[in-house]
Amino acid sequence: MKKESEILLRLNDVKVHYGGVKALDGVDVILDEGEIVAIMGPNGAGKSTVIKAIFGIAPIVSGDVLWHERKVSPVSYEMVERGISYVPQGRRVFRDLTVRENLEIGGYTIRDKKIVKERMLEVLDTFPDLQKKLNDRSSTLSGGQQQMLAIARGLMTSPKVLLLDEPTLGLSPKIVKEVFAKIDEINKKHGTSIIVIEHNIKSLLEIATRAYLLDKGKVIFCGSTDTLENSGLLEKVFTGALHEDKTCQV
Repeated sequence: MKKESEILLRLNDVKVHYGGVKALDGVDVILDEGEIVAIMGPNGAGKSTVIKAIFGIAPIVSGDVLWHERKVSPVSYEMVERGISYVPQGRRVFRDLTVRENLEIGGYTIRDKKIVKERMLEVLDTFPDLQKKLNDRSSTLSGGQQQMLAIARGLMTSPKVLLLDEPTLGLSPKIVKEVFAKIDEINKKHGTSIIVIEHNIKSLLEIATRAYLLDKGKVIFCGSTDTLENSGLLEKVFTGALHEDKTCQV
């Protein structure tokens, strides 16, 4: 009998305000064990704010973040210790440090140096191209290699959950394909649950299990990627043609 998947993360009626702007207006999101969840929407919809709220870097006005169905107060370093890793957009690597040093920083919460080395070997098994660049400064890497390094660094703590914000931003179509293949591999090989925010909708829907579509800080769709593709909502939202007050309750 197949084991029922566990809910790892839940956002319950979360509201985030930046001054007078309602970045999130009562958002519900669920991430189950072992799945890839896509979060999509036009610019300013609140996509990045969702994972920033999870990771403790967005001002939650009200609502709850639950980890294993227990309410937590999101603080970044505590979320890392719980098993959540966040990779922000923009290929954020330490450019003056080597690839090895970047990976070591990714394992900063691990006290045992032996475990850090073991984790690095595991990560390099997933990203073999970085193995050849270990002693190179990350500034000498291509844009695609820097993005792979940013993701690899996020895996150094062997997280249960990986939060990816626009991982293919500014990359060529060939590299975009490679990044999505790597995300899919991480999910299947390690069982890592992943939330991805991405503008490249077609590629994301190919690997995601479920999707959330946001508009003006609200979730207007939650469900399977197939259902979303056939709903017509994507076209309406991205062309500004959605006029009805549509909400989705998890």
